[in-house]
Amino acid sequence: MKQKLFNASLTLIFSILFLSVFSQSADPVLLQVANEKITKNEFIKVFEKNNIKSEKPDNKALEEYLDLFTNFRLKVTEAEVLGMDTVKSFRDELGGYRKQLAQPYLSDNQATDKMIQEAYEHKKYDVRASQILVRVERLAPAADTLTAWNKIMQLRKRILKGEDFGKVAMDGSEDPSAKDRTAEGRTIKGNRGDLGFFTAFDMVYPFEEAVYNSKVGEVSMPVRTDFGYHLIKVTAKAPAIGKVQLAYIMQIYPAKATLDDSLRVADSANLAYKLLQTGSDFADVAKKFSDDASTAGKGGVLPWFGVNRLLPDFTLNIQKMKQKGDYSEPFQTIYGWFIIKLVDQKLIGSFDEEKEDIKQRIPRSDRNADVLNAFVAKTKSTYGFTQNLKALDELAKTVTDSIFVASWKAEQAAGLNKDLFSIGTKTYSQSDLAKHLASTQRREQKRDIPAFVYQQYNSFVNDAVNKYADSQLEAENPEFKSLINEYHDGILLFDLTDKKVWSKAVKDSVGLEQFYEKNKNNYMWETRLDASIFTVKDPGIVKNLKKLLKKGTPDEQVLSNFNVDTVQKVTVEHKKFAKGDNTNIDALVWKPGISDLITMADTTNAIIVVHKVVAPEPKLLNEIRGAMTADYQNFLEKEWIAELRSKYPVIVNREVFNSIVTQ
Repeated sequence: MKQKLFNASLTLIFSILFLSVFSQSADPVLLQVANEKITKNEFIKVFEKNNIKSEKPDNKALEEYLDLFTNFRLKVTEAEVLGMDTVKSFRDELGGYRKQLAQPYLSDNQATDKMIQEAYEHKKYDVRASQILVRVERLAPAADTLTAWNKIMQLRKRILKGEDFGKVAMDGSEDPSAKDRTAEGRTIKGNRGDLGFFTAFDMVYPFEEAVYNSKVGEVSMPVRTDFGYHLIKVTAKAPAIGKVQLAYIMQIYPAKATLDDSLRVADSANLAYKLLQTGSDFADVAKKFSDDASTAGKGGVLPWFGVNRLLPDFTLNIQKMKQKGDYSEPFQTIYGWFIIKLVDQKLIGSFDEEKEDIKQRIPRSDRNADVLNAFVAKTKSTYGFTQNLKALDELAKTVTDSIFVASWKAEQAAGLNKDLFSIGTKTYSQSDLAKHLASTQRREQKRDIPAFVYQQYNSFVNDAVNKYADSQLEAENPEFKSLINEYHDGILLFDLTDKKVWSKAVKDSVGLEQFYEKNKNNYMWETRLDASIFTVKDPGIVKNLKKLLKKGTPDEQVLSNFNVDTVQKVTVEHKKFAKGDNTNIDALVWKPGISDLITMADTTNAIIVVHKVVAPEPKLLNEIRGAMTADYQNFLEKEWIAELRSKYPVIVNREVFNSIVTQ
């Protein structure tokens, strides 16, 4: 509830917020609230920021705004005097907003824009590539890394000397999918390193970057990723197919298929194709011929897929299709024969259309590391960064394998307190890193200790650099400082106003009742008619109904006489009607009595009994609780403002104010 009220009131709050700027000698003080002095230019800036009218404001508008602004500053002053800006809930809430507001400032916008543009250029094309992988851990010992490097280079030499890339992949790649393998009683042919088609965000970023920077047919130098070293050969590049929805007819090979089985499957696929060519509906042919029972009854229609979810042969056939409704010739895959139809397609949009989606995906991808590293490098350059790697080597010598079972103690580095690095005015020591290593250690695979420590050090440095940049935001960015001040004052204003006015008016039932008693004559009903409208669903009972009504029979007794066994022949609405509530009531002569049978607007019949004419009277509290609560809040607000104005001095320099009006 608090969050909803806060959000709803932000517009009002921000419309009167004080913009923090330094006073200048040529800028006279316009307003003093308690000990706070607001200059002429400060007031003009905040007024112009929130003045939605383009015409020059008159004296009345400025006076009203000055009064509103003064009340706002009084409330914030009171909140600060009460210490509301020191309580944990306030600090946590402001901290949460600050964290969100700081994010755009803690990023290298140029690096982000460059990454977005690059990703878009990649998305415009689908690429097909083959790889040979030699696995090595990112933090593997130098000897293991060198061994992996030598192995991948030997494989590359074989390819450059003329050996087929696919054959070398089957011989030497450590990607299991490259080789033939047995699974579930059947032999699965290896892909010989062929990864099929893919596009931006489908692969880890270093791999993707290398692919899009390679020419078709070239064999790359080894590319390092978290998986190891890769040799990459781009085999095709074509305009992106985007997202596609296909329908297919699948003729699948049986397990342990013989040559006769293969021929039979091919013949069946060709027969289906001939039917399509002679005008048969694709859905009907799919229902009759497709081996995929889950889609055959739906015309063979599949969900939407991107290029990385499709077999290469599917993509190659889609690339040939010119428009929706086109279908392929039968084609063979390792699974069987297929005929596909292009049902729908979403091509890659313009840069402006794709930009926001790419921007949202970058923080969730490994691309983000490059963006963050760019910001760290920029921050280091801005504030000055120095490091002592010899001190890091000293610390690394104290780290043992116990860190991989989460039992290393920072005390093992006792006595090491040399400066390790500094950013701006902040310096970190060997001891600081030792404590970080101890607090973040966890059970994990044993790795090369120097490489592990260096990685942890880099992570620690990056975090420290980001924290330092964050700590300088208010000093370096006046607009950010102003924004935080707005949230600071806005939260205080909300919390105190809620306590003094909004929640108090809702919870203070005694005060509300007292306010009602003093002001109820301001909430009067006009003359009303106390009447009962009997709606008659069975015309045959009208005569008997009138007899009962003339006797003054109570409404409940009338209903019980006619409504038997849950069959409602008569319904009644009894209330005090004001003018405009009911057209049939308005049409009556307002005096006690019983009307003739009336045909209502919905064609039902009714009889109206007028009990009495009710003279004007105050509305009951329960009838106007919402409006009364709102007025009570306004009353509490005025009383509170009067109290604050008597508690804190308010001084307006009229000469300065008049100069604003006349300028």
